[in-house]
Amino acid sequence: MNAEAIGKRLIALRGEKLVKDVAKALGISASALSMYEKGQRIPRDEIKIRLARYYDRTVYFFY
Repeated sequence: MNAEAIGKRLIALRGEKLVKDVAKALGISASALSMYEKGQRIPRDEIKIRLARYYDRTVYFFY
């Protein structure tokens, strides 16, 4: 999956939550999460695992 597609999924999953709150829960910076959502970066596998757990999805959701 490309960076833009991952970003769109992350934005949809976050919904009304603030970027800084989700980032804090994931243990990453708000700027990193923002870059993932904008499609500027693809999260490393470790971060994909954290995202999957946080949003109660499988890791395959991000591939």
